[in-house]
Amino acid sequence: MAISYNVLRNLLFDKNMYKKDLAAELNISSATMAKMGKGENVSMEVLQKICEYMDCNIGDIMSFEKDNK
Repeated sequence: MAISYNVLRNLLFDKNMYKKDLAAELNISSATMAKMGKGENVSMEVLQKICEYMDCNIGDIMSFEKDNK
């Protein structure tokens, strides 16, 4: 299964925010944001910060998608 942060992108769009705004507000490194853009693993600490800031649950910022293999 692959990780997708597309739902976070949609949530940010709905709140008229960009990923760079979120990164600056929460002091998340550009490397971590790049990992999220590639669907790679990031720490639970980062995900928790985002959830607390966005007032949402983890399922509101990420999802798992089946690989088409």
